[in-house]
Amino acid sequence: MQRLMIADSADVVRKVGRKILSELGFLVSEAQNAREAVMQCHAELPHILIVDAGLDGALELIAHIRALPEGKSVRIFYCVIEADLKSMMLGKRAGADDFLLKPFDRKILTAKFANAAIAA
Repeated sequence: MQRLMIADSADVVRKVGRKILSELGFLVSEAQNAREAVMQCHAELPHILIVDAGLDGALELIAHIRALPEGKSVRIFYCVIEADLKSMMLGKRAGADDFLLKPFDRKILTAKFANAAIAA
């Protein structure tokens, strides 16, 4: 089973994401801040990490994960509110693989992650 972590300060975003992604077959963990996400990643690195751009320390979190011995294998999605090129480029430079627009719903998450869950 693929491990996926959602790092977002909003409880409702984590709750909705967890419900939908769990139904797709992921083992979902949550972090409400960058520090908590780092601690969890040190304990067990997820296969996929969704990081909210509005999270304090989001870019540092991405860079930290990439610096871990197995960090290059984590697929990191930088979650932005709008397709802001500057914000997206900062995420890409920090090490994000892809982007996810908020607010997301079942349709968006299923389209983005269903194949990854099946491939596990």
